[in-house]
Amino acid sequence: MSKAAISFTGVRKSYGDKIVVDGLSFSVAPGECFGLLGPNGAGKSTTVRMVLGMAPPDAGKIIVLGEPVPARARSARMSIGVVPQFDNLEPGFTVRENLLVFGRYFGMSTREIEAVVPSLLEFARLESKVDARVTELSGGMKRRLMLARALINDPQLLVMDEPTTGLDPHARHLIWERLRSLLARGKTILLTTHFMEEAERLCDRLCVLEEGRKIAEGGPRALIAEQIGSHVVEIRGGNPHELRTLIAPHAQRIEVSGGTLFCYVSDPERVCVQLRGRAALRLLQRPANLEDVFLQLTGRGMKE
Repeated sequence: MSKAAISFTGVRKSYGDKIVVDGLSFSVAPGECFGLLGPNGAGKSTTVRMVLGMAPPDAGKIIVLGEPVPARARSARMSIGVVPQFDNLEPGFTVRENLLVFGRYFGMSTREIEAVVPSLLEFARLESKVDARVTELSGGMKRRLMLARALINDPQLLVMDEPTTGLDPHARHLIWERLRSLLARGKTILLTTHFMEEAERLCDRLCVLEEGRKIAEGGPRALIAEQIGSHVVEIRGGNPHELRTLIAPHAQRIEVSGGTLFCYVSDPERVCVQLRGRAALRLLQRPANLEDVFLQLTGRGMKE
């Protein structure tokens, strides 16, 4: 498939007087992982709902897997797998029964579903839990079952809304490993996440939203280089405003948040030299990351 897997052109969506998606345009290429980032209320979930045809746009054009949405959303959804933010498994069913029931939503016969269940269980590392009820599974196992269930119809596109929320690091890394293997097989992934490390590890490109508008788009490393630069020095202790004056000549940009001073620099050693000998200070020197980009674009204050 040479055309875009997802195409948004000038899409708007309002609920009452509140505009939640405002002139949004982006495209997702086949075989890439495209991330939607933004604070709460930025329009990510509404965008996902519009991709799936669950919320009609007020204006603009949406094409998903070559189909106009929402007009032909049902046809597009036959080639889409969805992992919602919150588990909606049938708790009284076994792992196998959850897969069997879900496969029937796609018109698959019992024989067709039975044929793919073993490979899905192996993919999700749930072979030993095939007859376990959902209530017996850990949080990580449930998320892996959700992923296996989303693959029952061998979809071209996976839409994943906060797929690792609430998981411990081990379970999160296992999900990441599984998603990378899907990308290697040519699947397309639309991902919303609050984990900047997740976005940086998985996404080929990102779209940052705020108040329904796109405020940045690009690859993770390109956005870091464009918005931040190469290094960050975090300074704790002392008087942030006094320190700001001291190191300002050697910094590209300085931010103060609470008692921490964030200094963005191309040569961190020049800043560290200025602060040497001040015993009350604690310095952390590190490469810039996607979290710096996110906070730079959307602000360090809490979004309600």
